[in-house]
Amino acid sequence: MDATNNVSGAHRPTIMITNDDGIHAPGLQALVRTLVSTDRYRVWICAPDSDNSSVSHSATVRRAVSATPTQISGATAFAISGTPCDCISLGISKALFPSVPDLVLSGINKGSNCGLHIVYSGTAAGARQAFIHGIPSVAISYEWIEGTSNINDFTLAAEACLPMISAIFVEIKNKTYPKECFLNVNLPTDILNHKGFMLTKQGNSIMEAGWKQVSSGSQTMTMQPSSVSINTDAKAVSQEPLLFKLELKGGQVENGGTDFGPLLEGYITVTPLGALTNADTDSHKFFNQWLPGVASSAV
Repeated sequence: MDATNNVSGAHRPTIMITNDDGIHAPGLQALVRTLVSTDRYRVWICAPDSDNSSVSHSATVRRAVSATPTQISGATAFAISGTPCDCISLGISKALFPSVPDLVLSGINKGSNCGLHIVYSGTAAGARQAFIHGIPSVAISYEWIEGTSNINDFTLAAEACLPMISAIFVEIKNKTYPKECFLNVNLPTDILNHKGFMLTKQGNSIMEAGWKQVSSGSQTMTMQPSSVSINTDAKAVSQEPLLFKLELKGGQVENGGTDFGPLLEGYITVTPLGALTNADTDSHKFFNQWLPGVASSAV
């Protein structure tokens, strides 16, 4: 934890940063370094102490979470034994930090979060949690491609976001920043030669995936003996569980100006999102006609 930021930055706008890759992930570290280097913001970090990718908006309710002070130059930082949602929920509660931040940034994630992947994304959830509590927020992800991208790209991605962050604070100061959404920002692989910002809508792209059975190896788990009576005439059943691993097989790209296509074309996509998930008008119309018949058909 760095107290210097807490003192000298007292008059500056406060940015709270979280992510789902973990507090030591290169994307978060690059974002922090870039923001601190501007000498314009007070930077607070409340991020998971380990990788929480794809945890979506899950929250920890059955155990206490720990907040460990962590040394990150120029910032006040805590590593949290919880999810991105936990981090922001705790971070904005005034139980850990003295006040509520002016802006929450979640990222920079290693990998894009477009289309239906937003549903799974812990990065998006961190921003969404702040939005639910009325705090302006932005989820930031970089389209990392193995073998093409390198760690320095996170710094370039963070630098590319600076004009947007500065512009957001202008709107916050003028009290003109929209309160009905948070932003989901994705940066292209070739960030050095990006084509600029493009406003987009959430699409329906999703990575194709499948499950593969794997051997237990040294991770073999044993099940506790069952208290249920066993039929001795039945065949013996192995007490060792079957293990399966999710495998990503490839992507599906939608057409028509939504978020993933322009990202692949080299644009920084900016997608306003809300927290509500109402169905489309046609579906609502169908069920409006269908539902009255449910009761009568049960008679």
